[in-house]
Amino acid sequence: MTDRLSTDLDVRRAYSRDASGLEFTPDAVARPADALEVAELLRDATSTRTAVTPAGAQSSTTGASIVDHGVLLSLRRLDRLIDLDRSARSVRVQAGVLIADVRRAAEAEGLLFTPDPTSEEECTVGGAIACNASGARSLRYGATGPHVRALTVALANGEIHELRRPALEKNTVGYPITHDPVEWFVGSEVTLGVVLDAEFALHPLPSQVLGLALPFASEADALAFVVAARRSSSVFPRCLEYFDALAFEIARTAAGSGAWAPESRAMVYVEETGSREDSDAELPLEEWLALAETHHADTAEIRVYDSVASLADARRIRHAIPATMNERGAACRSAGGRKVSTDWAVPYPRLAEALHMARTLADAHGLPQAVAYGHAGNGHPHQNFIAHDAAELHRIEQLVQETLRQVLAMGGTVAAEHGIGKIKRRWLPMQASELQLRVMRALKRELDPLGLLAPGNVL
Repeated sequence: MTDRLSTDLDVRRAYSRDASGLEFTPDAVARPADALEVAELLRDATSTRTAVTPAGAQSSTTGASIVDHGVLLSLRRLDRLIDLDRSARSVRVQAGVLIADVRRAAEAEGLLFTPDPTSEEECTVGGAIACNASGARSLRYGATGPHVRALTVALANGEIHELRRPALEKNTVGYPITHDPVEWFVGSEVTLGVVLDAEFALHPLPSQVLGLALPFASEADALAFVVAARRSSSVFPRCLEYFDALAFEIARTAAGSGAWAPESRAMVYVEETGSREDSDAELPLEEWLALAETHHADTAEIRVYDSVASLADARRIRHAIPATMNERGAACRSAGGRKVSTDWAVPYPRLAEALHMARTLADAHGLPQAVAYGHAGNGHPHQNFIAHDAAELHRIEQLVQETLRQVLAMGGTVAAEHGIGKIKRRWLPMQASELQLRVMRALKRELDPLGLLAPGNVL
């Protein structure tokens, strides 16, 4: 392993940042080439009681993929697509493969890989499993977890286990937590074990996809449209993405269209693939346009995306928002500032109320409004603040905590898709009861008794 383990300062600094805006330099970086080398490193770490923090492409917004001590275990060299079985509609890949590469491989076989974080070109399979990532299309397909059929996992002591979801539809043997060990690791943020490879279920590739960018005069109209679309029996969205006025301005710039709907204060992006029962039927474009008109959309400024190239362009425009905010946050690091990203969620009919609450609190704290965008169909926005210095960072963190208390009172969650990591750890007890925390700690002690995996993440 000595040739895979580096203590060189330049190497360590190269792995010291992720998308959170934090910077931690590990004591060493390990870059194993296969599962056996990962297991060997974990055994060595156990014998020396050395902390190990696994990481993929380091796209975490919560600081989960960086650490200031121990070994940073990079899994990027585990980048092999092991098998794609068209007839079984399954794909098996190593943890370091990029999400976008799996998607493209599946599409080449006429199949759909459903996990779709917007950062798909910058995040790995292992990372998606670690935080149970979702994305725009999760409105229809759900998060990453339900599509994972099997895992190969290395425990903290180097033991390698093959885990497969049971095919049973009924099971009453023992506590439900024991029925499906795959569930222990999906969303565990590598605090329980290191995912080495995974098998995913694939789905038929939709024969048609229609994208619509719909500008609205007000946020209230846009979010009322989202609720109506969720409740409609005439349209079948696979995503309902929201952009507030600030996010829409970034989208305009990314689209190269500064004059696009200049009077509009919000935008909703929709993708439609037809009903599950009849996916080959003509897509309901007229129904979408009628629904938009009913909610006062600026129909003259609606943009249609109905080709592979144009749909990719729509995705690029959407990704420009977090990318732009990351750049703005990075420019403030020298003054102790950074981007502060939240991804709370509430029941989708209450999203308008929740966003109004969040903005009222920002005004009360005398802070600039966040850029708000994201998965409105799931009641799940991202709020991105820019803290220009350390003092403003502290004030924004206080605002976020107060916002999250109100979100929880509305039946929401403090973290919807990016996990807890290090940044949100302080807020976990706001939502999880002491009983829940004790159960989590008990599972952690059983699988990682020395507490060596991903210290500082989650618990």
